[in-house]
Amino acid sequence: MGVTKEEVESSLTSKLSPVHLEVVDTSGGCGASFVVEIVSGQFEGKRILERHRMVNAALEKEMQEIHALSIKKALTPEQWKQQQDSENSEATT
Repeated sequence: MGVTKEEVESSLTSKLSPVHLEVVDTSGGCGASFVVEIVSGQFEGKRILERHRMVNAALEKEMQEIHALSIKKALTPEQWKQQQDSENSEATT
């Protein structure tokens, strides 16, 4: 049995304290492939590569069983807010 979506969420939550977290199991339930969208204040001042390394480090134990991890978004709360505001204004025009 592979890693569960809940295990990925738990590790990321405890280590990166996200204000938004979305984890999708894209492996069909076997726990081998996940897509992650995460927003954390800990990403402040970090480049995208550093943010991805932080996510991978937070999932160090799980990565032994995960074959594919796609980090769709790794944003700061301010970037997330700007993105939400932009999406909302596009929806109303």
